[in-house]
Amino acid sequence: MKLIADTHTHTLASTHAYSTILENAQFAASIGLLYLGMTDHAPKMTDAPHWWHFESLRILPDELFGVKLLRGIEANICDYEGGLDVTDEQLARLSFVVASIHSPVLAPASVEEITQAYIGAAKNRHVDVIGHSGLADYPYDYDTAIRVFAEEGKLVEFNEGTFSSRPASAENCKTIALLCKKHGCRAVVNSDAHFAYRIGQVPLVSKMLDEVDFPKELIVNADKERFEAYLAERKRRVNA
Repeated sequence: MKLIADTHTHTLASTHAYSTILENAQFAASIGLLYLGMTDHAPKMTDAPHWWHFESLRILPDELFGVKLLRGIEANICDYEGGLDVTDEQLARLSFVVASIHSPVLAPASVEEITQAYIGAAKNRHVDVIGHSGLADYPYDYDTAIRVFAEEGKLVEFNEGTFSSRPASAENCKTIALLCKKHGCRAVVNSDAHFAYRIGQVPLVSKMLDEVDFPKELIVNADKERFEAYLAERKRRVNA
């Protein structure tokens, strides 16, 4: 699958990742990406950077090597009401927000509790993407939640890292894809790269989406016009 943006990547600020912003942007440019999301882990993850890392993203240029930079974060869903470990005031200073569950931050719980956690996060106007939600240890009421994601204009992420490092989640991801297709919920296909050379590389996700005949028009970051229309939409939403 040819992407024009990878909206979920990490730098060595997340200390289990291995590349700099410069290295990530240079590789993104080499494969023809137009946008790159810099979404290091928010502070409640074990080895995440301090908030100052995100505050200081403002000093970066808007482009590197011709690739437009999205000053972002992977926020942690940290309670069963969908609360995040970053305030709305802090999120408002960023240009892209992925909201994910990680086991060091939120323990597995009932289907009802995890469903409410995702729905609560989706109702935050600053959140763009529901990140890697196919986690095997965190099943939720996919049909109910995906209806809400669609209503709230959230993008559901299909994450290459899930397929390569969490293969037990693959079947859940297929279920989520079929329900996104059913409900017209838009998606992003991301690498979740922790090393520059993995940026934009999504063969396992692409194979799964082909198997379920996922509509190309629902993949926001596979088309420049669709992606830029989404960015304009998110600007209106967060400024409302």
